[in-house]
Amino acid sequence: MLEVPNLYDVFRARRTIAPHLAPTPLVRSRGLSRLLDCDCYLKLETLQPIGAFKVRGGINYMASLDEAARRRGVITASTGNHGQSIAYAARQFGVPCTIAAPEGSNPLKVAAMRDLGATVVLTGKDFDEARLWVESEVRAKGIPYVHSANEPLLIAGVGTLSLEVMEALPDADAILVPIGGGSGASGHCIVAKTINPRTQVIGVQAERAPAAWRSWREKRLLEEPSADTAAEGMATRVAFELTMRILWERLDDFVLVSEEELRDAVAGMLEHGRVLAEHAGAAPLAAAIKLRDRLRGRKVVLIVSGGNITMDQLRHLLASAPA
Repeated sequence: MLEVPNLYDVFRARRTIAPHLAPTPLVRSRGLSRLLDCDCYLKLETLQPIGAFKVRGGINYMASLDEAARRRGVITASTGNHGQSIAYAARQFGVPCTIAAPEGSNPLKVAAMRDLGATVVLTGKDFDEARLWVESEVRAKGIPYVHSANEPLLIAGVGTLSLEVMEALPDADAILVPIGGGSGASGHCIVAKTINPRTQVIGVQAERAPAAWRSWREKRLLEEPSADTAAEGMATRVAFELTMRILWERLDDFVLVSEEELRDAVAGMLEHGRVLAEHAGAAPLAAAIKLRDRLRGRKVVLIVSGGNITMDQLRHLLASAPA
């Protein structure tokens, strides 16, 4: 059984990634504070080199490899942001990298992975089919596998995001975070709940990809038949053992949001927050709108986990958004 990272591991990860990544801003949004009737802060992971939070974990993982492991290279599966993270970190450390992504993946993210030097294989209808292809390659060829959720070094790395939040706002009442595989939410559960147990960590997932939500509620690992959501970062059909163990123990609440709510949240982030977020990055706002009565008057942090949205996605979204 994989060991759950702790706060010490996150501090070690921060020391590891500090030469490579600058802290991202935590800013109070006047517009969203008015909209939600609370004191609303945005953690802008859109300003990372790959436009998403996962790069923290990629750097922490790749830095841990010895020279022999770096020469062998790594393989992973991703809908895009995890893949960009591994590709970026692999380039930093001179590690060959192969990434499997679903056919029809976000072309912006696929192009970015290739531009970073990764070999990208498009296979399968969704993340989990791409993941199964990777796992078959690992069994056949023995290539080191960077799992997007069942990897303590990734969780410790992305946990540094929560350290930055809690150092800037130690009395935060609630942190709302999107959940796909669950590494980001796990980081907040480890860090924020240790530093201030009164801070609530609230996960958000798409109604059309509720594997982690159902698994959290039923306290067992479940699989869904599909993950048909525009929120690529939350489009997984399977819940994963390591992150779910952390979420079962420490996550305070878990909210599902519809595709319409996600679409409106992307538009709302632009209109009220002046921030461009992809669907998963806007999911915390969608949940905060649903929880407005509960959050009223509180200090609330929305984790804007990524901003890798294509022009076509944005045009379609804005064309269908309410006037």
